[in-house]
Amino acid sequence: MKQSRHAKRMARTQRRHKGQGKLNLVSLMDIFTILVFFLLVNSSDVQVLQSNKDIKLPESHAETPPEENLIVTVSDEAILVGGRMVAETALVKLSKRSDIVALKEELEFLAKRKPYRNEEEEKAGRDVTIMGDKEIPYALLKKIMTTCAEADYRNISLAVSKIASDETAAAKEG
Repeated sequence: MKQSRHAKRMARTQRRHKGQGKLNLVSLMDIFTILVFFLLVNSSDVQVLQSNKDIKLPESHAETPPEENLIVTVSDEAILVGGRMVAETALVKLSKRSDIVALKEELEFLAKRKPYRNEEEEKAGRDVTIMGDKEIPYALLKKIMTTCAEADYRNISLAVSKIASDETAAAKEG
């Protein structure tokens, strides 16, 4: 049977392109490059504090982001400084003292390792963030804050979970 010119041309083209198809990586690399830059730019404004599943932070409409500083974690079982246990919460609650000796010793030890750089820092005091469960008693929180102040950690911050304010929620919806 005789083939037409069109059929012959199609057969020739099919034989020519019979091999494996080639993958064009240029556009795939472009997409990944854009994705990497997007993630780098957008990940810079997110700050995550150490998390502990035993601690449920109180909620707040906090506007200022947390700074990198020493973290005192308070759970039902223990008080930790930088992830290291310094005192048991139950014993601290039973104590009649207004401060926590073990916590004060740890804070003073850490302060000796990092001296002040200038007089302004010395006047302002050291920074500390207290991360405690929203159910901890005020008396315990007061003891921790008093101990921090006595150990020259006077710039005290309380860690909270940020919730969207009414203005922020309205801006996202609109």
